[in-house]
Amino acid sequence: METEPGCVFRVRLSSLSKQLVLFTFPDERLTADEMDEKRRQNEAYQYLCRLEEAKRWMEACLKEDLASPTELEESLRNGVILAKLGHFFAPDVVPLKKIYDLGQARFKACGLHYRHTDNINYWRDAMSHIGLPTIFHPETTDIYDKKNMPRVVYCIHALSLYLFKLGLAPQIQDLYGKVNFTDEEINHMKCELEKYGLQLPSFSKIGGILANELSVDEAAVHAAVLAINEAVEAGIVAQTMMALHNPSAMLCNLRDNFAAVYQEVLYRAKVDKASNAKNRNPKGIPEGEDIYDRCLTQAEIQGNINKVNVKGALELVDDTLEGQDPQALYCALQDPTLALRSLQRENADWYLDQLSADREQKALELGYIDLLEEEEIQAGVYAANERGDQERVVAQAVRHINHSIRRGVAEETARALRNPEAQLPEVFPFAAHLYQQELSVLQQQQPQGELVQEELFVAVEMLSAVALVNQALEHRDAGTFWKVLVSPSLGLSEVEDSNAQRYFDDLLKRKRRSRGGKNEFLRWNDIQASVNDANVLVQEENNKVLAVRLINEALDQGSPEKTLTALLLPSAGLCDVMLPNARRYRDVLTRARKQKAQASGDAGAVLWWEEIQEGVSRANQDSEAAKRMALGIAAINQAIKEGNAAQTVRVLRNPDVSLCGVVMECAGAYQAQLGALMAARKPPGNAKAPWVQHRLKDGAEYYFSLQTFEGVWDQPRPCVLNTTHLSREEIQLAIARATAAHDRERLWKSNVRLVTQLQARMRGFLVRQDFATRWRLLSKQIPAAIKIQACWRGYRQRRSYLERLQYLRENVNTIIKLQAWVRMWRLRKRYLERLRYFRKNVKAIIKIQAFVRANKARGDYRMLVCSQDPPLSIVRRFAHLLERSQRDYWEEMELLDLQESVVRGIRSNQQLESDLNLMDIKIGLLVKNRITLQEVVSHCKKLTRKNKEQLSDLMGLDKQKGLKALSKEKRETLEAYQHLFYQLQTQLSQQEAHSVCSALHPLLATEAEDSPGNLSYLTHPLYLARLIMQMPQNKSTKFMESVVFTLFNYASNAREAYLLLQLFRSALQEEIKLKVDRVRDILTGNPTVIRLVVSFYRNARGQNALRQILGGPVQEVLQNKTLSIRTSPVEIYKGWINQTESQTGQKSSLPYDVSPEQALSHPEVQRRLDISVRNLLAVTDMFLSAIMTSVDKIPYGMRYIAKVLKVSLMEKFPDAPEEDIYKIVGNLLYYRFMNPAVVAPDGFDIVDISAGVALHPDHRRNLGSIAKILQHAAANQMFEGENSHLRVVNQYMEETHLKFRKFITAACTVPEPGDRFNVDKYSDMVMITKPVVYITAGELINTHKLLLEHQRFVAPDPRDPLHELLEDLGELPTIQSLIGESMGNGADGNSEHALSQLAKTEVSLTLTNKFDGAETDTERKDTKSLLLSTKQMLVDVIQSQPGDSLMEILQTKASEDQEVLHHHLMKRRALCDAQAPDKLRRNRSLASNSLLSIEEKKRKVVKNLRRLESLGVVDSANQYQEIINEMAKDIRNQRQYRQHRRAELAKLQQTLHGLHSKRMFYEEQVDYYNQYIRTCLDNLAARNKPSKKQATLHYTAARLFEKGVLLEIEDLPVSQLRNVIFDIVPCGEAGQFQVKAKFMGVDMEKFQLHYQDLLQLQYEGVAVMKMFDKARINVNLLIFLLNKKFFKK
Repeated sequence: METEPGCVFRVRLSSLSKQLVLFTFPDERLTADEMDEKRRQNEAYQYLCRLEEAKRWMEACLKEDLASPTELEESLRNGVILAKLGHFFAPDVVPLKKIYDLGQARFKACGLHYRHTDNINYWRDAMSHIGLPTIFHPETTDIYDKKNMPRVVYCIHALSLYLFKLGLAPQIQDLYGKVNFTDEEINHMKCELEKYGLQLPSFSKIGGILANELSVDEAAVHAAVLAINEAVEAGIVAQTMMALHNPSAMLCNLRDNFAAVYQEVLYRAKVDKASNAKNRNPKGIPEGEDIYDRCLTQAEIQGNINKVNVKGALELVDDTLEGQDPQALYCALQDPTLALRSLQRENADWYLDQLSADREQKALELGYIDLLEEEEIQAGVYAANERGDQERVVAQAVRHINHSIRRGVAEETARALRNPEAQLPEVFPFAAHLYQQELSVLQQQQPQGELVQEELFVAVEMLSAVALVNQALEHRDAGTFWKVLVSPSLGLSEVEDSNAQRYFDDLLKRKRRSRGGKNEFLRWNDIQASVNDANVLVQEENNKVLAVRLINEALDQGSPEKTLTALLLPSAGLCDVMLPNARRYRDVLTRARKQKAQASGDAGAVLWWEEIQEGVSRANQDSEAAKRMALGIAAINQAIKEGNAAQTVRVLRNPDVSLCGVVMECAGAYQAQLGALMAARKPPGNAKAPWVQHRLKDGAEYYFSLQTFEGVWDQPRPCVLNTTHLSREEIQLAIARATAAHDRERLWKSNVRLVTQLQARMRGFLVRQDFATRWRLLSKQIPAAIKIQACWRGYRQRRSYLERLQYLRENVNTIIKLQAWVRMWRLRKRYLERLRYFRKNVKAIIKIQAFVRANKARGDYRMLVCSQDPPLSIVRRFAHLLERSQRDYWEEMELLDLQESVVRGIRSNQQLESDLNLMDIKIGLLVKNRITLQEVVSHCKKLTRKNKEQLSDLMGLDKQKGLKALSKEKRETLEAYQHLFYQLQTQLSQQEAHSVCSALHPLLATEAEDSPGNLSYLTHPLYLARLIMQMPQNKSTKFMESVVFTLFNYASNAREAYLLLQLFRSALQEEIKLKVDRVRDILTGNPTVIRLVVSFYRNARGQNALRQILGGPVQEVLQNKTLSIRTSPVEIYKGWINQTESQTGQKSSLPYDVSPEQALSHPEVQRRLDISVRNLLAVTDMFLSAIMTSVDKIPYGMRYIAKVLKVSLMEKFPDAPEEDIYKIVGNLLYYRFMNPAVVAPDGFDIVDISAGVALHPDHRRNLGSIAKILQHAAANQMFEGENSHLRVVNQYMEETHLKFRKFITAACTVPEPGDRFNVDKYSDMVMITKPVVYITAGELINTHKLLLEHQRFVAPDPRDPLHELLEDLGELPTIQSLIGESMGNGADGNSEHALSQLAKTEVSLTLTNKFDGAETDTERKDTKSLLLSTKQMLVDVIQSQPGDSLMEILQTKASEDQEVLHHHLMKRRALCDAQAPDKLRRNRSLASNSLLSIEEKKRKVVKNLRRLESLGVVDSANQYQEIINEMAKDIRNQRQYRQHRRAELAKLQQTLHGLHSKRMFYEEQVDYYNQYIRTCLDNLAARNKPSKKQATLHYTAARLFEKGVLLEIEDLPVSQLRNVIFDIVPCGEAGQFQVKAKFMGVDMEKFQLHYQDLLQLQYEGVAVMKMFDKARINVNLLIFLLNKKFFKK
């Protein structure tokens, strides 16, 4: 039994004697209890060592990590690890598929299950199968019930030794004394061993017991083994082999050619075992020690022999692979040591190919050539066997296909092609004749008359695509047609997406024409010809469009010549374009374009081809009409000259002239007036000139020649107008005057009757005048007349009434009938009047109806939103809201563009700020004379260039290189990075995902076990949080600012803002959990997460918030020139003394240096202090009021992190006073977030300050005093001690602190991010676009590198999906390989500079989830996809088919009209999707469902509902109300998503404006720097005069060695330095030199030396540099030499 060092005791056990225990103590005697305690601790340590040995051995066998030694026993209880171990050495007995709960998900979720005992029994069966003695076997209950776990560990040790002997496993290690355990672990294990109440088995006796159980001659074996140990110790190889060959040793598989290797391996094993024994007993060999504690046992010797044999066999296999000899390889594989299974001689060539490929792959992965392991060779044999079998089967199938093709039976050929053994693409039976004809032609073209499998594969793939095209044309299925047409299998060239419909129509026509011929199928050549024809037609149309654009551009220029040139273009296809009408074309088309712009309201409207052709025709017509009009006017002038009135009136009636009012009766008058007008006209000009000008109605001028009778629109050169020629207007005016005179004469003659009537009216007036006189006379007698008339009327009325009454009584029936007719008439009249009223007020009625409908819709929507179970009719009414409109696509694209602009703007400003900082350094070095002025000027020019040109170039990655290259390897790398960053952005680790899912729903827990990556809505980025915690603060800050903020797009939209907040929350909770031991650690330390949160929200979106909160008060303080706040009595005292001395001009008698108490003893100081305190409190109140009323202005992220900080501290420190918690939260919200902006508003853009201007010290002091008061109030810290003179404000501080408490409570009262940003498990499903991040190549590689370095801590679970993603990426790439650029020198010859520039190249990653199962088919048990597709199909069904309940709709057959409506709806959706960009298109599985009819969808919905019901998602008992509720929720979420998207657009636009303002500020600083540099250059030019060119310096190496400039030249003695000459030649550019080296007068090498590089090396502290790769130069002395000789310094 092993003992603890320092206390040696020996135990001898015998069945016949009692125990005898001897103790030896080196120092002092221990008590019995102390010795017993030490013994138990020693036993616990020994057992922990055995557990560690068993753990490492099992890890080596299983190639996976196991639990720690203290947890190993518990992890073995379910038998999974033991069953895997059984599969390792007996795979036939324990196949993996028989192991229950292989992933241990059941065990982790619910603990042990009775079926776990099957795993234990499998392990025991495997041990029995290989022959391990049953004495070592534990019972099932020892493991399952944890009754005797030491026996289990004992069995594992025995099993390891037995397997090592058989050569099936590595040897177990002896770790006693080599591993350390904590006191807690040892004490815990001691308690566990006391629970067992058993004596630990003797692990060192396993070899002897194993030998005894194998029924051999123990004495003979023992003697032989000892002889072997002695021979190994002696080191003589021959003697060792002789001892090994001793039959009594019972060793097998000995090979003489490995004798030396046996000696070496056995000797090393014996030395290791002896050292381990010595480690256990450092003070000598204890009495009773077993000899095999230091010597090798028979099993160990056999195991090492097997190990050597296996290695030799593997080396032989490697040698045969190197020699590429298949038969030699087969012989090597037959070595019994390797025990390979399923070897077949006919597959020797396949073994060579497969194992060679495996060997090369392993070498690539390791970076060096290594031997293949046994398992790898066995796997290669299996793969080669399978590959050989497949090839033979394929060859047989191909021979059958060739035979069928030769026979010429199409159906038989199709059946042979469909044989799966041929491994050909899908074959369609309906196209059997197509396959037969085409393959027969192809077979006849082969020289051997046989088609091979590769040729068949390509041909069948293409013919199947042709068959699908024909089928799609038959069914008129445009969607399927296009998919097949663009598929690579069809292999068409020059297929354009925009011509899809033309291809379809053209091929459909060809298909119709081919039906009447011999070929019922279109051939590939027909399809390609159709594509080419359609492309040509489209090209002609494009040319016509181009010509139309050129015509419009010519019209914009206003040039008739360019317009005519554009009209005459052949591609325009315009007809009847004539040269003389060029100006008229220009005028007509310009006028038509203006009219179109006015009608459409679009100032940029252009003319279309039809409008241009119409304009050309109209211009031609105008030309013809103008010519005819001019001829008519010429004829009229000629007739006037001839004096023939009849002839004149005849030509005046010519319709081409369009004269109005011409009357035949006025012929003479016309002749007279026109002749007089022609005779009277004597204007200046030539009366015999040939040209006449005519002005048309539209203002155009037309010139007509009286000689040639031809007209033009352009003024002829020269142009002399005929002055005697009457124009149309003059002729029309004369005709009007003559016709008017004639009409007046005819008027009087024709209106004689009217004159008579007028006279009659006048006579009537006279009569009425007489009547009025008579009426006035009678009016005086009105009372008498009225009385007489009344009596008479009364009499007549009574008589009439009585007669009427008698009449009515006689005709009662008739009266009733008349009354009915009257009532009917009145009602009809009232109805018609009402109808007319409605028609008159139809607009008002429409408004009323719209109001009623809107009120009803609002009620329905309230029911949709508020009702727990909304009815189907309500959901159906709003189901159309789920459809994506064109506006959705536009807004999504605008959102993506804005996000990209924001990220690019932030990066641009960061780069500009970095360059400005570098410029500050360079100007500072200029002042210190550390660099040249030329370098500053160069950098300044570079800075300006970068602002204008280069910065945008760094932001884009050439899509033809690097990650964006069109290659499979680069595409896989790009996708791997996209998957990785999506996982970093959104995913939980598997353990956290399982725990969260279990709390939500058991179904989700199962999904988390199977595929944790599918739970994309569980957005808690713990990976990044853990990674941040693993890095130092300086690295974590840089990592967050450069990578993490970029990964979340600087929270530019709701999704990224939500995820970034989740990261901050997780990281903060992790930091509090691991690094905060006391509440005040948050205040005294500098927590990483809090620092990053404050930095992000103060410098990003929170900057505008700080400006809104503090801008007003800070501006008032800065504008108040009289405000002076001094709270230090000493400062007030010194200011008072200075003021007194400056006013009196005499030195004050008071001392200048005093203590605060002495200063306060002066009343004037006390008075001034009181004034300052009052001013301070007044201004502080202004700041406090602004802060207290600005809770809603604080960024939501800051408020939420404050809430998380408060809750986390309360959870970890439940006993901490609430006051302390509020101090910490107040420290975050005020001291860290707001206080720096109060103290330095110019540094946080709180106020506008010009470049180069700083705050006045008085202003900064005032703001500092205000910040101090607010800081003390927020922390509830009173003024005491040194600040006791400010105790008067302590009461104010207490009151202010209470206000801060309310402020902090209000600030922490915020909703959760999920509610704030409307993010839930359906958010990614309703998103149209995938998230995109923009990250530089350097940041990408740095993130990859950090993940690899901290992989074990970030994802401790070996089954975590992060490991798989990192494995997909492989090794860390270089910048050059990632970008796709070769490494060359930069612009300045510095490779590091070029590399840094490459690292800034930006890459866009469209984040996708590798584990997303959204595109799986309906057979997969993916509840989310199933639920989503079911809802989509239900929405389509209920929109097309109404019904009172879901079951009624599903059970009722759709009518033909409903099918048509559904088809129209799907067609409109497909058209909308087709017009959308690729990134915004609908999911393919959902799009495929859209092709189904209503009945097919209903059948699929019913099937899906049953599956969902079996999964517990819906229930048929309540008419599947659950899925109706889900649809209602989708409608609500869609509306909220659109609202949030619009809000995000507004926020991003505001952010862009802020970035632009910041960039303008930086550009002001650039201008300021430029002005400064310009001033320096002017001063330098004023001081320095032009000098002659500097001469070349010649120095021997010995001279430079004496000066100390040259330290040494490698491989050249000092005595030879005199033979080396260095010439330093100044170059044309300032600061550049060329150093030439000569040896013995022979030119050797040249070196380009930059003075700026030397200064940079000096600035960086580099003292020695190399020149010519051999000469070591002192940098400082070389600079001194150059300054002295060239710069005269």
